[in-house]
Parts: sequence; C-alpha cells; structure tokens
Amino acid sequence: MVRDNLGENAVIVATREENGGRTVRVTAAIEPGFEIAQNGRTAAPESWLQYDEEEESGAIAEALTDALIRHSVPAEVADHIISSATVMGLESPGVALVAALEHLFSFDPLPVRPYDKALMMVGPPGSGKTLAVAKMAARGVMNGLRIGVISTDTVRAGGIEQLESFTRLLNINLKRADDPAQLKEILNDMEGIDQVVIDTQGLNPFNTDDIRHIAKMIGVGDVEPVVVMAAGGDCEEMGEMARVFSTLGVRRFLPTRIDIARRLGGLLAAAHQGGLSFSDAGNTPKVADGLIALSPKTLARLIMPGAFNDKRPEQLRRTGTRQ
Repeated sequence: MVRDNLGENAVIVATREENGGRTVRVTAAIEPGFEIAQNGRTAAPESWLQYDEEEESGAIAEALTDALIRHSVPAEVADHIISSATVMGLESPGVALVAALEHLFSFDPLPVRPYDKALMMVGPPGSGKTLAVAKMAARGVMNGLRIGVISTDTVRAGGIEQLESFTRLLNINLKRADDPAQLKEILNDMEGIDQVVIDTQGLNPFNTDDIRHIAKMIGVGDVEPVVVMAAGGDCEEMGEMARVFSTLGVRRFLPTRIDIARRLGGLLAAAHQGGLSFSDAGNTPKVADGLIALSPKTLARLIMPGAFNDKRPEQLRRTGTRQ
C-alpha cells in the first residue's frame, strides 16, 4: 500500500499496533527529490515531504536527539521519533516533536462524562492508584456526575481508610470488595451511577498469582482496566510491565508524579512496548484538579520545554492546565 501511494522508493519510518493488535498504523515517507506515484503516473512530492534546507533538518534532528537522550528514551523509540519528525520538513523542533508524537502514539483521555464501563486502576505497589481514584472521583463530582467508588485493596494496611478519607469529603459511600464475587455483586447494584471507579491492591506484574487474581477481578463484568505507573522509572522495566498489563486488556496508561519526574523516557517505553494510549496524568498530590489530559502537545512540552515559549513545563506540572 505504501509503494502504491508513494512509489518504489518509499520507506516505512515506523509501525505501531493499535486496538489490541487488530490494526496497525504505518508512517512512511520518501526522500526529497523522488517522485510520488499517482494513478500510474509520477508527480513531484508534496511540500510536506520536502526539506527547506538540509541543514535545518539536521538541526532539528540534533535538538530532538539531545532532548530524548536527556530523558533516557530507549534508542528504538528515539529513532522512530527522530525519523518521523525530520521527514516532515517542519521548521521548529517543538512542532516536529508534537507531530511525531501524534503519529507514533495514541492519546485517549479518561471520560469526564457518564461511562458505561467501570474504570479499574491497576498497577504495581506505590504507583499512585488510590490517589488517582480519588482524583477521578473528585473530578466526576465537580462535573455533576453520580460517582461510585469501590476498593478491592483490602490487604494493605490503611488502604481502605486512605481512600475513605477522600470519599467521605465527596459524600460518596465507599464500597469494599474482598473477592471477585463481592465485586460482581456490588457492580450489579450500581444502578443510577454515572461513573464507577475501582481501586485495587498493588500487584507484581511478574508474579503469576497476582496476575491471575487481578484477571479474575477484571472478568467479573463490564470493567475497563487502566494501568497506573509512576513517571521517572527505569525504561526497560516500565516497558516490560506495560507488556504484561496489556495482556490483561489494558489499553490506557495513566502516569503519575510527572510533577517531580525529570526523566520521562519510561513513559514512552511503556506506551510503545505495551501498545498503550496515553490518557491523563497526575501532576500534583492535591486531589482537586489533580489530573491533566495528555496530548501530543502537552507531552512534547514536558519532554522539550525549551522549544515552547507560551507555557513552561513546570507550570503544566503544577497547575494542571488542560491542553
């Protein structure tokens, strides 16, 4: 298909599985000077495929390389980003990075309206799942939604009490489920609720028993698991964990602690290796307005702050401004 549209000299810059492997996104381009096949004939390349100047393209590649190395982005992911960014012939490194992220990654914010699936926050211990649940509940209440909150974190000392201290302030009756049977029963009784958010205990993605337990919890009904992982982690480890969580049906990724992380390569590695969509992100320990919806532009500003003059990443991290 690429060669039919761009000619025999076309090259595939990057590929990415989406929708759980049911579809594949392909990014392709041709080198400047080649001609594009159109209906059996050839024509000059479109302007977006041409470089204004070779030096300009090299400068953009160098700026992107420096930023991606600073964030410890894995070489494979960095190569895809740089290749995708430079073939577009854009003049600004920031704009090129935004365009590359938009092509290579998917962005799917968590719903802020009534939703027919229960959102279950899953992830390793200490990733910020309970706080993320509290933030989701607070946002829903502030938007006038009827929110239901369930906790299955009944093993960790203080797990229920921590979440209950938040739900009490929101006038939400926290439900407790000790096993899949109880969770199914509670979900069946959640009539008239606009959104249901479920907290879970921290799990070891490399432990078979932990995976089996959470899989049973997910399988009790119409539940959508969302993986929560803290920013700033090791790239390879976050990528491996993301691959495991994707086998549980996880499609969305909610990173936390981006207000204190200075190395975001692990986020890109997790999304890339797990085939996950960026959803929202936690950027403050405060519950109110504690989530921002990630977009290519928001993520690019966090990775390469010097390329944007209208908003500093520190402000994004602190204020929770939506982009």
